[in-house]
Amino acid sequence: MTGIADTGFVVAFGNRRDIHHEWAVELTRRVTDPLLTCEAVLSEAAFHLKSTPYVLSLVENGLLKLAFDCSKNLAQLGALALRYADRQPDLADLCLIRMSELYPHHPVITIDSDFRVYRRNKRELIPILSPPIRRA
Repeated sequence: MTGIADTGFVVAFGNRRDIHHEWAVELTRRVTDPLLTCEAVLSEAAFHLKSTPYVLSLVENGLLKLAFDCSKNLAQLGALALRYADRQPDLADLCLIRMSELYPHHPVITIDSDFRVYRRNKRELIPILSPPIRRA
């Protein structure tokens, strides 16, 4: 299994107290190739986990792989920012939407419900892997 890693997944994997930690750990047992991601996700994850060295180690050890260049996708990112302005997406989300267009066979691994609303190529559902919804 492979996919595109979002911030919430990286944070859940790295924080044993995160509500989704077990889900993230179990998912990594099925990973066959590095999970693709972008620098914006690494930055957000390092901030939330308060550990840049830990997040960089995920790249160095091959769980994550940087696979996106913002400078080569500025026009598409700008168009996505305008399209979803009402949702106020952060840069990481915009990059992942674009990555889903570039890597159409890779699901986005996320805990972010906005990926149920976002569309790639304007109308296509983005395939996602997310933890089961908890019922109260």
